[in-house]
Amino acid sequence: MTTWAIIPVKPLGRAKSRLSAVLTTEERQDLAESLLRHVVKTVKQVPGIAGVLVISRDTRALALTRDMGANTVQESGTPELNNALMRATQVITAWRGRAVLVLPADLPLITEEDITEILKLGEDEGTVVLATDRNQDGTNALFSRPPGLIPYTFGPDSFLRHLSLAKEAGAEVKVYSSDTIQLDIDIPADLDLLRRLRPHFELPVNFSAQS
Repeated sequence: MTTWAIIPVKPLGRAKSRLSAVLTTEERQDLAESLLRHVVKTVKQVPGIAGVLVISRDTRALALTRDMGANTVQESGTPELNNALMRATQVITAWRGRAVLVLPADLPLITEEDITEILKLGEDEGTVVLATDRNQDGTNALFSRPPGLIPYTFGPDSFLRHLSLAKEAGAEVKVYSSDTIQLDIDIPADLDLLRRLRPHFELPVNFSAQS
């Protein structure tokens, strides 16, 4: 069955504002671009993924991911993540996609194995697979077969909301957990952890974690 990955991307020039104490605007943009490239590259290497759809209002993000072989949709209107994801899901449905995997663009440790395991958990129709972050708060992966089985509610405490919505929809709910999918990059402590776990990841050269 055809599975598509959806990756929403905020404007790179305004990304990672909570890192402003340790990174300049240009460094935050470079970091956001490096994270995005890693996620797209990793997803595209998984045989079970038919394609990658990036949705953003940032023409630079759309151009660089098209160069990597992704499909793109330019977001318009008032910025709102969950509405944008629903529009992207409608596009996938029109392309006869049978399942979607929504991933943030800032997962520096995500692996092909993570994605493959999520796809295995979601093989049955009527299944939702969820992965949370290391704070057990946000949603770092949401797989749905069929697309649109539950509404999107990304934001603070989204993991529990998605879990509740999936149960209300009568879906078979599965939770995937791994250290590599749990790390997203929001605050300086996240960067410090990434540097310890993956010292060769391309971080801004002037980054110095506060201790």
